[in-house]
Amino acid sequence: MSTVTATPVQPAKGSAKASEKLIEVRVADIKAAAQDTKLYELRAADGKPLPTAEPGAHIDVILPNGKQRQYSITVSEPKPERYLIGVKRDPASRGGSTYMHDQLTVGQTLKIRPPRNHFPLVENAPHVVLIAGGIGITPIYCMVQRLAALGRSWELHYSCRSRADMAFREELSKFKQAHLQFDDESGGKFLDIAFIVVAAPKDAHLYCCGPMPMLKAFEAASTDWPREQIHVEYFAPKQEPAKTGGFVVELARSGQEFVIPEGKTILQVLLDAGVYVDYSCELGICGLCQTPLLSGTPEHRDAFLTDEQKAANDTVMICCAGSKSDRLVLDL
Repeated sequence: MSTVTATPVQPAKGSAKASEKLIEVRVADIKAAAQDTKLYELRAADGKPLPTAEPGAHIDVILPNGKQRQYSITVSEPKPERYLIGVKRDPASRGGSTYMHDQLTVGQTLKIRPPRNHFPLVENAPHVVLIAGGIGITPIYCMVQRLAALGRSWELHYSCRSRADMAFREELSKFKQAHLQFDDESGGKFLDIAFIVVAAPKDAHLYCCGPMPMLKAFEAASTDWPREQIHVEYFAPKQEPAKTGGFVVELARSGQEFVIPEGKTILQVLLDAGVYVDYSCELGICGLCQTPLLSGTPEHRDAFLTDEQKAANDTVMICCAGSKSDRLVLDL
């Protein structure tokens, strides 16, 4: 694992070190789900049931090359014997998807963190509108299965570049509520996000997961909707991590101070100094490095905190945030 623990500062109350959370799993099966997308079946190395994962949950996978990546669970079971995750090869991979596709083999063991869910399904909603693009189908597919099993009212709008790119195409084709679009067969037209949002019942809950252009279109179309009815999950950062530097970070518990230089994030500076900090994605998506803020004004760049949480300025994602003030004091 890649968490640095030399001369550690104690983690915040209620958190635990990454090493205390890890579960050893075995790769039980690997199969193709679509062009450049594979499904990985993970089972506990000791043969015991895994922690329950509700629809929308993801796990952090710690790869042998030191990379940590988040992958949504595609099947939700009461006492799961396995986790099934989908991984699409990313041409701009930073070492996660390429390792999974090219080097991971059946029988290999990995470490994972238990499921976390920042994209929970409201199962008792009067109606649920699901919108997915590309690999964004992975958490959405899990929701489809749960809603169908419960007999709830739902609809799915799923877009991919081509039939070859669409994961779970045969399974989803069985549902009349599933509307599948293939961009190369639609005369150059893309999924009409604005129309889907406008046409949705006003008491519906709307879920969207996919590439950044889709998410931005969804956010723009749903501006007037109640925030509690809008649910978005990001697979990519909304902004690049701040690396302009030029401010001081103080750790309130130890009194240590660090000058953040140009070209580095707060997280990188702390790790270089041997300060224990839990983290994973380094892009402001997963929420693992969320840290209480005691004073100062951060420049939020994450896709995890709500607008209200950012405005409160009492927490910060140190993997990507900058600072509008000369000093940030963290509860570390």
